[in-house]
Amino acid sequence: VQVVESGGGLVQPGGSLTLSCVASGFTFSDYAMNWYRQAPGKEPELVANITRAGDNTIYPASVHGRFTISRDNVKNTAYLSMRNLKPEDTAVYYCDVPHLVRGQGTQVTVSS
Repeated sequence: VQVVESGGGLVQPGGSLTLSCVASGFTFSDYAMNWYRQAPGKEPELVANITRAGDNTIYPASVHGRFTISRDNVKNTAYLSMRNLKPEDTAVYYCDVPHLVRGQGTQVTVSS
């Protein structure tokens, strides 16, 4: 059972980035999916949630309108599309399956 994130990197303020999370070892479509982030010295923050079928999503105010979570239950992959990135979005981003597994994370750095 595992999830593996990819797609992080360095991006300038105002830029865009899409993260991917590939799942294996479990029935992907049976689980809701989360994306969390954690900045140095801060608590983890839930930034997106999507239902099993992908028909409902939730975002906190800090990213609403800029981040979009989606999933492909055929490819066993979840995505986090981020636009209009800000320096305060800098963090390690984690893919999370509630009560099952969390990935190792991928670093996103927003800086000029």
